[in-house]
Amino acid sequence: MSISTDSVYSHRVFKETSPSLKNVTFPMVSDRTHVITRAYRVLDETTGASFRSSVYIDPEGIIRAKLTYPGNVGRNLPEHLRILQALEYAKKTGKGVPANWVPGQQGISTDPSNIGNI
Repeated sequence: MSISTDSVYSHRVFKETSPSLKNVTFPMVSDRTHVITRAYRVLDETTGASFRSSVYIDPEGIIRAKLTYPGNVGRNLPEHLRILQALEYAKKTGKGVPANWVPGQQGISTDPSNIGNI
């Protein structure tokens, strides 16, 4: 889902006029009261708008990752997908996911007795 501090009316207009959102099927949630954005610590109190953030929450309700971008920098959607794939891979295999991991590569052992071993 997406959450913003915009009104539901803004969401509707944006979805109807933006070519990139015309086919969106996930819920767009309005947080005009700032309850959600404050809870996730992504509210810019100065402007009353949320920061450009993505929060990855697993089915058990645990936050596994959170990315916050500066307002003048767009999101990197391939990186968002890679993070989701890495979280799924780690959960499925029990292995860690090293820096720059991409699907198809092996993970690494998370056993502390392997620290320092090649």
